[in-house]
Amino acid sequence: MDICVHSQHTSMNNVYLMIGGNIGNRLANLENARNSIDIKCGPIQKQSAIYETEAWGMKDQPAFYNQALCIETALDPQNLMAMLLAIEVSMGRERLIPLGPRTIDLDIIYFNQIIMDIPGLIIPHPRLALRNFVLAPLVEIAPDFVHPILNKTNFQLYKESTDSSVVHKKTDQ
Repeated sequence: MDICVHSQHTSMNNVYLMIGGNIGNRLANLENARNSIDIKCGPIQKQSAIYETEAWGMKDQPAFYNQALCIETALDPQNLMAMLLAIEVSMGRERLIPLGPRTIDLDIIYFNQIIMDIPGLIIPHPRLALRNFVLAPLVEIAPDFVHPILNKTNFQLYKESTDSSVVHKKTDQ
């Protein structure tokens, strides 16, 4: 199993996040999100390159920039999600149209090997295996991480993906 960092602190959690957006200065928004996550949620251990991807679901909107992060956090899943939502709001995120345009979107993809399904939070992310814009950056930083429900690595999930969306690496971060 591939984890971000081998921590000596047993209370620390290794979490994979997906960040993205398609409104405003996309690069600056991702940078601001990373800085806020690093300060408010926990240090970033790994980050993928930034990928430019066509919109998924609702196609008639600008292309997204997406990036996978691995953070180490002492927060539990619910408190981490609350903090991510607060960061989204502080960056001007408005939830007007499902799958619509947004300045920033912050999602928990994996939280250790936890499986959780409560109102407002499902871990692992329920649609990650269906989305190349999630899988491509995730494979870059965690190809061998095993999905705790599907029992396949991120690399296997990406190779088996039926998503035809185009994903372009934009940076080499």
